[in-house]
Amino acid sequence: MEVNIDQTRWYDRLLASFIFYTRLPLRRWRQPPRTCYQAVVEHWPLTGWLTGGLMGATLYAGSLVLPAAVAVLLAMAVRLLVTGALHEVGLARFVDGLGGGGGDRQRTLDIMGDPRIGTYGTVGLVCYLALLFAALCSLPPQTAALTIAAADPFSKMVSSQLILMMPCARAGAGRNGVVFRKPSAQAGIGLAVQGLLPLILFVWLEPAAGDWSVLVFLPALTMYFLYRLIWQRLRGYTNDCCGAVCLLAELTFCLVVCSRYYL
Repeated sequence: MEVNIDQTRWYDRLLASFIFYTRLPLRRWRQPPRTCYQAVVEHWPLTGWLTGGLMGATLYAGSLVLPAAVAVLLAMAVRLLVTGALHEVGLARFVDGLGGGGGDRQRTLDIMGDPRIGTYGTVGLVCYLALLFAALCSLPPQTAALTIAAADPFSKMVSSQLILMMPCARAGAGRNGVVFRKPSAQAGIGLAVQGLLPLILFVWLEPAAGDWSVLVFLPALTMYFLYRLIWQRLRGYTNDCCGAVCLLAELTFCLVVCSRYYL
């Protein structure tokens, strides 16, 4: 019998988020009840503390002994390994679906559900990776490391708003057969704390990176335009949509920081 999610332990819900969003072998330690996966989005930015922190640490440490470009590539590879390229796969499927689905909602969903990558997805993924690589390479290593460490959880916080703004497009057919529940007011406060604390620390450590309000506004604006596009085409989110919006909001954050060093 399935346990009601409100009767599950808080640490099981937290563990479920790290199991869902990373490839760490945490199941060997404990297997949370299945219903805990309905709340994984509520701790999504916290997983960004791990993935963004590892990427930033790898980038900075690597830059001490390697050329900056190699350190950036190494950092990107580390995050891909930790997450299993979960969000990158989502971005590729998202672009494939929008590019090949035309105005047909069901065809778009079918393409996004196809594990094979198409031309649109390949081009979109290459462009995203190239822009992220170029943006991080153009920054001093310490700034680049702090930027990605702040951008990762912040973009996850911003992207989690999709769950509040629209229903699941596949009506019960989410990843692992679990549909995310809408975060409560208390969970929303938790999301804000998880996403904004690294941003506050970043602005304090890197005041030259620019106005904090711009760092908040432009990724949020990216999320809003993508939300409008997703709503128009699908009338609901999918897990791939969430991953794509997360990466594009993060890229916007990095490009904003990059632009401040060249204005």
